[in-house]
Amino acid sequence: MKKYRNIIFYVLTIAFFSCLMYWFFIEGKTLETGEKIMPGKAEDATMWDTFSASFLENLHHPLALLLAQVVTIILVAKLFGWICVKLKQPSVIGEMIAGIVLGPSLVGLYFPEFSAFMFPKESLPNLQFLSQIGLILFMYIVGMELDLSVLRKKAHDAVVISHASIIFPFALGVGLSYFIYKEFAPDGIQFSSFALFIAIAMSITAFPVLARIVQERNLHKTKIGTIVITCAAADDITAWCILAAVIAVVKAGSFSGSIFVILMAIVYVFLMIKLVKPFLTRIAESQKGKGFINKALVAVFFLILIISSYLTEVIGIHALFGAFMAGAIMPENIKFRNLFIEKVEDIALVLLLPLFFVFTGLRTQIGLLNDPYLWKIGGLIILTAVIGKFVGSALTARFLKLSWKDSLTIGALMNTRGLTELIVLNIGYDLGVLGPELFAMLVIMALFTTFMTGPCLDMINYFFRGKKSSLEEEENDEKYKVLLSFETPESGSTLLKLADNFTNKMNGNKSVTAMNIAPVDELHTFDIEDYEKELFEAVIDTSRELKLEVTTLFKASTDIENDLISITNKGNYDLLLIMLGKSIYEGTLLGKLLGFTTKIINPEKLLNTVKGKSYIFNTSPFDDFTLSILDRTKTPVGIMMDKNFESADRIFIPIFDLNDFYLVEYAKRLINNHDSQVIILDAAGQIRKNTEIRELIRNIEHIAPNHITLYNERTIEKDFLLSQDLMLISSKSWKNLIDTKSLWLSDIPSTLIVSNP
Repeated sequence: MKKYRNIIFYVLTIAFFSCLMYWFFIEGKTLETGEKIMPGKAEDATMWDTFSASFLENLHHPLALLLAQVVTIILVAKLFGWICVKLKQPSVIGEMIAGIVLGPSLVGLYFPEFSAFMFPKESLPNLQFLSQIGLILFMYIVGMELDLSVLRKKAHDAVVISHASIIFPFALGVGLSYFIYKEFAPDGIQFSSFALFIAIAMSITAFPVLARIVQERNLHKTKIGTIVITCAAADDITAWCILAAVIAVVKAGSFSGSIFVILMAIVYVFLMIKLVKPFLTRIAESQKGKGFINKALVAVFFLILIISSYLTEVIGIHALFGAFMAGAIMPENIKFRNLFIEKVEDIALVLLLPLFFVFTGLRTQIGLLNDPYLWKIGGLIILTAVIGKFVGSALTARFLKLSWKDSLTIGALMNTRGLTELIVLNIGYDLGVLGPELFAMLVIMALFTTFMTGPCLDMINYFFRGKKSSLEEEENDEKYKVLLSFETPESGSTLLKLADNFTNKMNGNKSVTAMNIAPVDELHTFDIEDYEKELFEAVIDTSRELKLEVTTLFKASTDIENDLISITNKGNYDLLLIMLGKSIYEGTLLGKLLGFTTKIINPEKLLNTVKGKSYIFNTSPFDDFTLSILDRTKTPVGIMMDKNFESADRIFIPIFDLNDFYLVEYAKRLINNHDSQVIILDAAGQIRKNTEIRELIRNIEHIAPNHITLYNERTIEKDFLLSQDLMLISSKSWKNLIDTKSLWLSDIPSTLIVSNP
């Protein structure tokens, strides 16, 4: 009876309350007597008509439409962003192009019905306000990524170049305004307001985009990288202050009328620096060492952001300046800033910022430029922008005694305008200073100057190619050169111990390089030095313990695989050591035995198959990343499967094929440099029949007695395997070992799979 007790209670409860509600509905009908009841919409309609009408009404509901717009925008923005990344361009260019594509210039022109349905005019205010929230969060991040301590340390040359890169294009922008004011200035706009906005549009540099390019091209550790990042930071601060003053002048209608607004802005900045910043610093100090920020403190920082944005909007210098200022006065502790950036960045950059690109695209009507004369004016605007920013920055850098290559590199990078330019243009459009035609020309200018940065840098490197990059410096070819590429500090230490075992007694005839290539998307502009220091700390500590001189190499990359292969091949290394990557065997008995830890279904593998980079039915135990390295490097690759490796005192080498006998050379190197004890297993019984190979083993025994032993398979015991430190096996015979279904594989502590290219 106990078994059915809950079921009986459930049935009786549902039945009782259903009957009770039915009674209320019946009795409630009597209350309608004498009331004027409106006839239902569906009285004369079929069920399908009722459903269709309801569905269409829901489809056009403002919230449903906004959600559909967000989904469409994110998908298209990410598609174009991905295409641009493949073309070695910043993803922001693709997102900017996506905005224009979804606007009246393309989709609106060729698919007007879809455009009218997806982006009706009455829905645009909702899209605009949501995109403004994204911009506020974005400017907050930009402010946080500006490290003012870097400006204080390295401001001398950088500020000169930065301010020259503003005044040159600013002056040219005012001059350009003089010639185009009559034709392109909207009615009622004073020349001063028009000229100031054109000038600031010519002068802006997109600091976030520039910082990404510097990281991707591995310039951040060079003098030129430091200077250009500092230039861009100083440029950003100066440009936003000038823009705030320009907005005040435009809104007031004259310079004299803006005095009070500018004075209020100065008081606001003073209070933010002298009162709010110390308050936030004390809060950050209270969280020191915790590694997280609690929700109450997050609320405080967001409140400061919103209040700051509100104040600047009310003062009359735009909410975005307040957001930028709130980010700039954040505590200077890099880790604290990064914790907060991580909380804001994804929602701002992935979800909300693409809305701004599309909203800009909806305003951009390239179809208005339907006259060759208008395209000539557009060309003149682009030429003015490039001469002012590129030439101005480059000539100033050259005047400061920088080389022509460095000067031109600075000019190309400072000419990057990107998203920041679009923000300025939209402010000008909202204030009525820019008309639709001029707005379209300036958007094209922003796209062109951002897109040209990459090709310009490539051309500069081509023309000055006689000077090698630090990554390509070649050392003495007589040295035995080992390159180890690691992802985590722990794996770096393990690979370094192995590299030391191979080279310990070689003294000055060895070269060991520890390299980390990090995805650029995971890095922020000014935390790279701290990130690199943290990453290499364990490696450097291990090198001191081993008394091993190590060269460290760090690179931020958008294409880790190709960069790793390129550096390895150009460096003429004798051995590349890496950790075993993602495997297709996770979840299987073999995977559990060998310690593989990745999913059996790998979406990246399927994508690579579609792109022609791999076979979908590839039965190799290696992931596509590792396979690509094995296929494309000219260097022997050692793939380490780590199980708490400490030292290669006892080595086990199973030989399945005579072609694998190159492994004995590695065994010999371990014997010579580490006094390793080596056991060679003649798994296929071929060594005993080959006189030449047996003679080679005898020679090693003669040089290092009792260090190498030849076994056959029948003599291997489980206890013996447990005593081994490392198994050395060829990449081609690895599958043979798996096919033997030898469960004792799990008893071998660590494995090094070595290729023979």
